[in-house]
Amino acid sequence: MNIRRLKIFKYVAIGAAVMMLLWGVSAIAVYAASSRRVFDSASIDAVPRERAAVVMGCVKTLANGLNNLYFSRRIDAAAELYKAGKVDSIIVSGDNHVKGYDEPSDMKESLVNAGVPAERIVCDYAGFRTLDTVVRAKKVFGLNSFIIVSQSDHVRRAVFTARGFGCDAYGYAAKDVTGRRSIKTTIREQLAKIAAVADVILRRGPKFLGPRETLPPPVEEK
Repeated sequence: MNIRRLKIFKYVAIGAAVMMLLWGVSAIAVYAASSRRVFDSASIDAVPRERAAVVMGCVKTLANGLNNLYFSRRIDAAAELYKAGKVDSIIVSGDNHVKGYDEPSDMKESLVNAGVPAERIVCDYAGFRTLDTVVRAKKVFGLNSFIIVSQSDHVRRAVFTARGFGCDAYGYAAKDVTGRRSIKTTIREQLAKIAAVADVILRRGPKFLGPRETLPPPVEEK
């Protein structure tokens, strides 16, 4: 191996080691912040009652025309929370930055089809990424405490981010997606933990904040 290749190998090895260290520290921080705050269908009775659930957005249909299981399972989980009386309203937060691409409206339509009243669903059209969604939940919708709905890894990262910005957040994990469909998302999620820690440390803000919005009034408990 010549000197040039040896140097390249050395730099690659150092870079990989640094990334592994950053990922390890970030993963520990995310897990610690979300410990005992993430529930699922098996522990739904233990979920604290909150004013609203915030559903993290994703595309409804994949490029190959297949239904996106991440989407449908988040919808199922959010509807389950509402029907169990754990939340009064649901905020569907996603991307709508270009014409013809509207994650929040797709989520709202699917929730209505799942039996959630339309008047109990609020669309957040500026949830471009996890940071934007949780910060807007607090500053735009006035929530200091809420339940985040997504798959387990993502929901833990979202809870970490929300708590890092002063929210008393909990998570409700939708059923995970396994197999070939999940490989890219799983890898991206691990890298996103590093970005989440950086977001909190650097106090990054959302791309778009905007004026305050009002949620539906609380449901009277029977």
